[in-house]
Amino acid sequence: MRFIHLDSIDDERVAAYTNLTEIQLRNKLEPSKGLFIAESPKVIDRALAAGREPISLLVEEPWIEGMSETFNVIDERWGADIPVYVASPDQLKKLTGYRLHRGALAAMKRWPLPSVEEVCRGAHRIAVMEDIVDHTNVGALMRSAAALDVDAVLVTPSCGDPLYRRAARVSMGTVFQVPWTRIGGDDRHYWPFIGMQELRDLGFTTVAMALEDDSISLDELVRRLNNDESADDHIDKLALIFGTEGDGLSHHTISRADLTVKIPMSHGVDSLNVAASSAVAFYATRRIDA
Repeated sequence: MRFIHLDSIDDERVAAYTNLTEIQLRNKLEPSKGLFIAESPKVIDRALAAGREPISLLVEEPWIEGMSETFNVIDERWGADIPVYVASPDQLKKLTGYRLHRGALAAMKRWPLPSVEEVCRGAHRIAVMEDIVDHTNVGALMRSAAALDVDAVLVTPSCGDPLYRRAARVSMGTVFQVPWTRIGGDDRHYWPFIGMQELRDLGFTTVAMALEDDSISLDELVRRLNNDESADDHIDKLALIFGTEGDGLSHHTISRADLTVKIPMSHGVDSLNVAASSAVAFYATRRIDA
């Protein structure tokens, strides 16, 4: 590693951390030459373990010694010429607007996303995020998916980017562990009109998590997942679809889904935050070994 101490956080060499918005980072010669910013040593380490290539790091001086193993990994795999820009805690606070709890950032190369078919190959249970724009919720759903053995995650064209800094941080880096892609790429007309049929063609039963008059309970969905494979209502491959924080799923999605499912609730509560509802659904629908 090349350690470079910064006199100013406005140094043009750290422009990726200071001057470019998340959208500019993503769109700059997207996809293979775009960048994303990983925040915290844990997120950086999980990105490196997944083979993501670092361009540079920006690290608070007190954290240098504790990241020696991370630096060794980078040296061994990508060579010793990757720059580590060293800043004071006050400089990093000026950059982010808040004190970093884990004082490290890394600019890393994006990669071409795989096809839906590739991501879903061998999968029995996937999640679809429809138009979820809150990056905290995107990251939380990814973390739950990793923890509860969801095989893959698909994000719709209008959904927030799982690689945005806040999403990746909230996910604790699990965005680099769970296979995911964007269904339909950036074609906003692809989902749900073509995308739902694509999932059906891959053998998935599409399940809209929504409060409708004909919604079945989550318990009933679990029964169908775990009943005899010869049963008429048995479900083998499951696609759980989650909607936006305010409006939920679009009526186009609900009308095209094979089933709508609700989580039974008490005390007049009719819905949960998508981060909470997805965790409940992932736990309930996990595969139970015979």
